[in-house]
Amino acid sequence: MLTFILKKILYLIPTFLGITIVAFGFIRLLPGDPVLLMAGERGVSAERYAVISAQLGYDKPIWQQYLLYLNNLFHGDFGNSLVTKKPVLTEFFALFPATIELGLVAIILATAIGVPIGVIAAIKRGSWFDQLSMTGALIGFSMPIFWWGLLLIIFFSGTLGWTPVSGRISLMYFFPPVTGFMLIDSVLSGQKGAFASAVRHLILPSVVLATIPLAVIARQTRSAMLEVMGEDYVRTAKAKGLSPTRVIGVHALRNAMIPVITTIGLQIGVLMAGAILTETIFSWPGIGKWMIDSISRRDYPVVQSGLLLIAAIVMIVNLIVDLTYGLINPRIRHK
Repeated sequence: MLTFILKKILYLIPTFLGITIVAFGFIRLLPGDPVLLMAGERGVSAERYAVISAQLGYDKPIWQQYLLYLNNLFHGDFGNSLVTKKPVLTEFFALFPATIELGLVAIILATAIGVPIGVIAAIKRGSWFDQLSMTGALIGFSMPIFWWGLLLIIFFSGTLGWTPVSGRISLMYFFPPVTGFMLIDSVLSGQKGAFASAVRHLILPSVVLATIPLAVIARQTRSAMLEVMGEDYVRTAKAKGLSPTRVIGVHALRNAMIPVITTIGLQIGVLMAGAILTETIFSWPGIGKWMIDSISRRDYPVVQSGLLLIAAIVMIVNLIVDLTYGLINPRIRHK
């Protein structure tokens, strides 16, 4: 198992280096000049421009800039925001709990609903439930997040008035953050109604963000279950007289979960991408909205480091998924 873990970790090194090249190159393809942004685009002298370029390292050849960038990364220096002047890591970790909270609720919602739907659809293949659920999954997968989010806001917030339009909690509640997770901090605050307000603010964004992963997980679970239920060991379990619950839950579902877990892990990247739109629509103060605001303000260090940090998180999640394979199916450890 240790060799299996080390092998997976070593695979991350070239992947991470490739991501640094993409992040480094991408930021230099964006329009605008960060030197002019720092100096003020009007009336900057050539001398002032040269001084700021030297401070940012833009006066060096591109390969030296990349090596300097790598050196700073290995020393934990992700740069400072050109707008707020704060370290990018400080801003990232201040906003990251909001995105984690939204993403966790969304993936739990998608998994808790998607897996049972997929299992039942496979068991009742060809039934009205199978047809209806897979049609709904196709619609959910095809639905644009920005349109779906605005539609839910109009109906549930505007027409019915059941949920808030934006934010993480009502403005009538104020308490210092302890963990950064609003659901936890609202309970710790001891203020009556704070937790309920946090839940109401979380409902629509999490539903919108969970829609596409839910559809993908449901379809993948159904496909994996249909494939597994045709295997010899499942037919043998049925022939031995085992209960349907044991056949499906122990023999079929456990083996079908390997591709499903892969799908769930891959949906983390989808969630991070979807969070950018979802957080913007619902004014959710997470890293997705932070990235959009930074792009509009041409805050290049934030965009560059934010892209790298998000990619690193997706890499770590995929590593966890790979390690989970080894726990579910020990044969994978020896491949």
